[in-house]
Amino acid sequence: MKTHKQATRTAKRNLMIIVIVILLGIGTVVYRLADRYLIEHVEVVVADDPAGNVSTAGSTGGTAGTSSTSAAAAADTSAEINATSDDWSYTSDDIQIKIDQVESGSGSDLITYYVADVVLKEASSLRSAFADNSFGTNITENTSAIASGIDAIFAINGDYYGFRDDGVIIRNGTLYRDEPARDAMALLEDGTMQTYNEEEVSSSELLAEGATNTLSFGPVLIQDGEITSDFSSVKIDNNFGNRSIQDANPRTAIGMIAPNHYVFVVVDGRKEGYSRGMTLAELADVMSGLGATEAYNLDGGGSSTMYFMGRVVNNPLGKNKERGVSDILYIKE
Repeated sequence: MKTHKQATRTAKRNLMIIVIVILLGIGTVVYRLADRYLIEHVEVVVADDPAGNVSTAGSTGGTAGTSSTSAAAAADTSAEINATSDDWSYTSDDIQIKIDQVESGSGSDLITYYVADVVLKEASSLRSAFADNSFGTNITENTSAIASGIDAIFAINGDYYGFRDDGVIIRNGTLYRDEPARDAMALLEDGTMQTYNEEEVSSSELLAEGATNTLSFGPVLIQDGEITSDFSSVKIDNNFGNRSIQDANPRTAIGMIAPNHYVFVVVDGRKEGYSRGMTLAELADVMSGLGATEAYNLDGGGSSTMYFMGRVVNNPLGKNKERGVSDILYIKE
């Protein structure tokens, strides 16, 4: 028969075991959340191209997949570039960029956004880059830091691919991820832009068609010259911490007016008296009004950033404070 002292010791031991089990459980959950959303993971992927060649992607995100033609062009730094520029425009033999600040509405309904009209001689002037020059999850840098590090003339944030583990991710001609999940957008080497469903068009088909970059976020705003839907039930993913994308928010979008003629829009928001942001329907209307025949919504909120000639053009979240992103689209001679 147990004495009172023995019973007390047994009760304390059992309580300690329960506490340890609870702490281990909490620790496991915390680690898994940190591993998913905080700890950097550089991924190394071996991808096959349509010709059967194998390339390694992941450890050199900024340059992997670069074609021999573009590599040779990049190596030729001796060519003189004749360009003129100011705070809102850039003109050279190969690139024309004009940026406008636009305001609509008033008071609590005021919206401030920025439109960059871009005409390129060669599609290869529009490229993508990864944060920290690496492909993976939870690897982030500010849009301006990525852009300035590669001497970009112009840049916007991309699709924040590193916040999710699905989607078809082709960057600079190399396939990094092949997990079809949603409607996406492809930039092609002929200077055109194509919106498509990842579950209906394979990565091998995209590469065979000349896709240089794909972005997986959405939704598609305009396809074949028509606004695609009312956007009332759009769902991108279920990641922890996602905000609703139905309401007025800061936005980033890319559209094509004609081959090698693009329009980039960044909308500020969440600051009363400066800009409330836009709904997806409003953004689609803006892109249509600009003449886009294809248009696609990219990551928004705190990510929405437009960079030009060494400065951030817009005012992210009305705080002049960028949020780190995993990737950008940029323009360079």
